[in-house]
Amino acid sequence: MLMIVGAGLMQVPAIRIAKEMGLRCMVTDYNPEAPGLATADIPVIMSTKDIEGNVRIARQYQRQLRGVITVGTDASLTVAAVAGALGLVGIHYESAENATHKLKMRNILRQAGVPVPDFQGIWAIDEARDAALKLGFPLVIKPVDNMGARGVIRVDDMSGIENGFRHAKSCSTSGEVIVEKFMDGSELSIDTLVWDSEIIAWGIADRIIARPPYFIELGHNLPSNQPEEKIESAKEIMRRAVKALGITFGAAKGDVKLTESGPMIGECAARLSGGWMSSHTFPLSTGYSMICGAIEIAIGKKPVIPEYQNRVSMERAIIASPGRIIRIDGVNKARRIKGVKEVIIKAHVGDEVGIPISNMDKQGHVIAVCDSREDCESIVNRALEQIKIETESRTVLTMSDINSKARNLFGKYCRVCRICDGVYCAGMMPGMGGIGTGRSFMENVASLARYKLIPSFIHDFDSPKFRTSFLGIELSLPVISAPMTGAVTNMGGAIAEEEFAEAIVFGSNSAGTIACVGDGASPEKFRIGLSAAAFVRGRAIPIFKPRSYEEVMNRIHFAEATGCPAVGVDIDA
Repeated sequence: MLMIVGAGLMQVPAIRIAKEMGLRCMVTDYNPEAPGLATADIPVIMSTKDIEGNVRIARQYQRQLRGVITVGTDASLTVAAVAGALGLVGIHYESAENATHKLKMRNILRQAGVPVPDFQGIWAIDEARDAALKLGFPLVIKPVDNMGARGVIRVDDMSGIENGFRHAKSCSTSGEVIVEKFMDGSELSIDTLVWDSEIIAWGIADRIIARPPYFIELGHNLPSNQPEEKIESAKEIMRRAVKALGITFGAAKGDVKLTESGPMIGECAARLSGGWMSSHTFPLSTGYSMICGAIEIAIGKKPVIPEYQNRVSMERAIIASPGRIIRIDGVNKARRIKGVKEVIIKAHVGDEVGIPISNMDKQGHVIAVCDSREDCESIVNRALEQIKIETESRTVLTMSDINSKARNLFGKYCRVCRICDGVYCAGMMPGMGGIGTGRSFMENVASLARYKLIPSFIHDFDSPKFRTSFLGIELSLPVISAPMTGAVTNMGGAIAEEEFAEAIVFGSNSAGTIACVGDGASPEKFRIGLSAAAFVRGRAIPIFKPRSYEEVMNRIHFAEATGCPAVGVDIDA
């Protein structure tokens, strides 16, 4: 049996291929609607980032498990932990961490003499400004712990530093951000298989990156059309990067920029790529499945790499205009074009579409294969011309829209009641008021309902004064936001934990009051709220979970350094 971490679209081909190889599949993903869970032999509802949970479930099937793998998602830490705990083929946990955390990756590669751009790790906006002065423009600011171009933005002058910093930080789980010099030049996407520290298979594609200041991949072409000497130099620094990071068995994925001063490593991850390369365009171009090879390595078998075919495959993104999707046409016509192998539509009528700011913000993909580069380019362009995603602009957001969106996103987690009073979810987790009877929440709702607004045409009165002082802080009204966390648990990940914390903190400050930020069961959850508080000079009150004296004091010191005026501790958890 093979354990596959992740059940999204990028992992579905791995599940299919493993089954074709005669392997049963245990698949983990926190999303119960993830498509890969439907075909898994043993589907497990568990976050790919829940390292302890994945190890725990793997131990239950230890005698049956032959290997563990992920494809196209940032779950290398979980894979390494499971492999290490069960004695399966894989890399050391530290190596996976170094290939995941962008700042650690940069430091190790620089120490090993592997070309990387000048960089600096930062936590605060002042550090971002200092880094900009030190490194010079243009710059790229990105989170140290995300993928798919989430939070990555180019900054060309000092006026863009604050926005760039906030954008990157909002996509960082830890709150840590890296600033680096912009690398100008063409970009290669490189997939490799590694056996006993030797790269035994290569896949090299030309990436098409556009839509500045963001880095949106509009597609890729395989094989690369770069001159052979540039490809060889890129392969050489990829070998050095793989060795420096300690990727000894499995897969390695690299982004290499071909700059005027030579190739430079943009990223190097301990997994195969997403973006439909390892799953679709590479096997279409070469006739060989690198996913199959990665699975063989995971179960302890050295792959036999055949001679590659020499066909051209291309992937192109489908990106709609901003607005609400009202019609999707031409998909079947595009699929009937000779040479088109896949038309993947991820959008639906009724979806709201914004300007793409990461590679998650695309509505679909076209994949084609042909014997010549020119013909393949013509095929994907004809397919894109057939596909019409019509949108209408929206200028007014109604409560009906909000409730409808909430029901779609939170339906499995919240009833989205007409009146949110905690009655129907009392004592539930998730639920308003949390564990117990939920009486505190219901009583608060009832108490607020006793306040009545009497309009001036019924009775003359002076303008009420709501301003008050709390802990020496001037508030425009005597209401503060309660500490809330658990966007994944309570809302199914419909909003990122970081984005949720920032919305609460920024919204409270905009209203002239102050927010409380919460803690969680995971040891680092408290940092998310404090990272949001740092944007408003610490104007938030963190509420921590009961922990050991040392852990609580560590959190208090962290809050003090952020500038928070006070802290609190839960008494019910």
